Amino acid sequence: MIPEPAPTVRELLAFYLEAGVDCALAEEPIDRLAEIDAPPPSPRTPPVEAPRPVAAPAVMRGEAAPAPDVAIASAREAARTAPTLEALRELMQGFEGCALKHTATRLVFADGNPQARIMFVGEAPGRDEDIEGLPFVGRSGKLLDLMIGAIGLNRNTAYIANVIPWRPPGNRTPTPQETQICLPFIQRHIELVNPDVLVTLGNPSTQTLLGTREGIMRTRGRWFDYDTGGRTIRALPTFHPAYLLRSPSYKRLAWQDLRSIAKVLTQGAT
Repeated sequence: MIPEPAPTVRELLAFYLEAGVDCALAEEPIDRLAEIDAPPPSPRTPPVEAPRPVAAPAVMRGEAAPAPDVAIASAREAARTAPTLEALRELMQGFEGCALKHTATRLVFADGNPQARIMFVGEAPGRDEDIEGLPFVGRSGKLLDLMIGAIGLNRNTAYIANVIPWRPPGNRTPTPQETQICLPFIQRHIELVNPDVLVTLGNPSTQTLLGTREGIMRTRGRWFDYDTGGRTIRALPTFHPAYLLRSPSYKRLAWQDLRSIAKVLTQGAT
């Protein structure tokens, strides 16, 4: 039999990307097979006790995370005490109840103008957002900029955040527990920004924030009431830009949603 040709570097990289591996954990590669095949130490050499680590690694911190119900209660209490956006950011920086914090590079808090009349909320950061620390800066972010630009908005006149502030490993879907742990923070975030219009981008943020089980095809373009406890904000679900990149035929419906948003903003300004 003719042996299979060895994969090229390009083919290996494509395989890793498909598997969700998109960043390196160390500067230099480690040959794990060489470690396995390494000869055992000489019996004449007494074993040397490994030094104890000074600080526990991130994995250990993740394992020490509290139970989900405890973490949710802790998040609710912490979010409730935040008097300002800056205080909320500091609380989230120090929050240890969500394991996603220990696999992400940094907290992705928000971008734009916190005094804006409109707030956009997506699901979770991706790789580009995790690197830069800002929401919607990759391909979907560029499309979002074009979308809001079509109705006269930009990042100086809008505010953008996510339900989940830390990137899930490999851009996987956040678990229901992770979403519930982070929910009090985005709820307090919306309350502090206090926009006139809330736009939920995609199915996960729509279902999480608006309390509906219907899919985005049924909810998009419909106005909902979002209750902060002190005020009712008008909310409109629409497609996530990442979905529009995969299904560009739905851009026409997204444009209808944007026109509806622009109309409400114009009416509110008169």
